[in-house]
Amino acid sequence: MSKISPLASIDPHAHIGCDVEIGPFCVIGPDVVIHDGCRLYNNVTVLGHTTLGNGNVIYPNAVIGTPPQDLKYRGGPTRVEIGENNQIREAVTIQCGTETGAGITRLGSNNLLMVNCHIGHDAQFGSKCIIGNNAMVAGHVECNDGVAMMGGVGIHHFVTIGEYAYIGGYARIHHDVPPFVKVDGADRVRALNALGLKRHGFSEEDVEALENAARRLFFGREKPFNVTLAEFDLMNGLNPRVKRMLDFLRRRNEGRHGRYLEAHRMK
Repeated sequence: MSKISPLASIDPHAHIGCDVEIGPFCVIGPDVVIHDGCRLYNNVTVLGHTTLGNGNVIYPNAVIGTPPQDLKYRGGPTRVEIGENNQIREAVTIQCGTETGAGITRLGSNNLLMVNCHIGHDAQFGSKCIIGNNAMVAGHVECNDGVAMMGGVGIHHFVTIGEYAYIGGYARIHHDVPPFVKVDGADRVRALNALGLKRHGFSEEDVEALENAARRLFFGREKPFNVTLAEFDLMNGLNPRVKRMLDFLRRRNEGRHGRYLEAHRMK
């Protein structure tokens, strides 16, 4: 049985699964679907065409599924889709997609969104990410699995963040962030995220190969970046993780202003 406070306001058309807890002063809209085992503390607002997968825990004053902060939005039935077992802490905001964007804002599973972070419209998040307090993620951002984003980070719209990247506190990210690296300041690659990779089960061989590649690509280069990038084509038997990094960087070069998705925004 679900445990729902009599002080919660739940539209009768909303779908509420089994073993769901909804605390006092929560507001749930008519097009909301909340699957089994979710727990919503007091004062949580879930509106729009929003779906919560199993086992999500949402803390007070979080607001999910409200219209996007985009003047082009015309009230279409765009969506928010959230996976399973996410921890969404106090005052987090997640807004629905836009008609001219993906139409859906997505959050994967097993993510931790800390206090007061904002996920903008049409953002696409993977799983096992940690998003720090007061992080500001603009619309149309793509964030892959295993990203660690520290407090106060600002992400420009249409940025892509590669998997298992680490973004330092109060960083200002305007360009696509390569996978597996540590970035802080204004888009500056500081090092390989070696400790994070090991915690996620990367082998010593993979970490060593990525460290060698990062050293050639980002630190102490005497040649132009594109020349260094092209030289990897001459190497046989590239480590698959290194190949993923190189493919990401080549894809970034196809975009505008250092953002691959920027070149496709009007298509």
